Amino acid sequence: MTLNDILTAMRVPNSSEARARQLAHMGYVEWLGALPGGANYPEAAVRALAAAAPLREDDPAVAEFCRLLEDSLNRPLVPLTLIPPRPGRRGGARGRRAML
Repeated sequence: MTLNDILTAMRVPNSSEARARQLAHMGYVEWLGALPGGANYPEAAVRALAAAAPLREDDPAVAEFCRLLEDSLNRPLVPLTLIPPRPGRRGGARGRRAML
């Protein structure tokens, strides 16, 4: 999955603050997993931050994603606290139709 795909997937309209944080944390893990094994993390994080920064003001999930990247660059020796999503149904097709 490319960074653009991850950013697009994180942009869910009318999501709560908690859901936006979950989406950002899932996006960060997805982005991290998509990096090649020999990638230079600081360079990749700066590139991802540059790509995501223009969307930061429009979407809380993207803003949280940017914050995670900034935290990882500013304090690389401190573990990040990532929030996994709670298992459960989120509405399926009916929920997606309701968002339109």
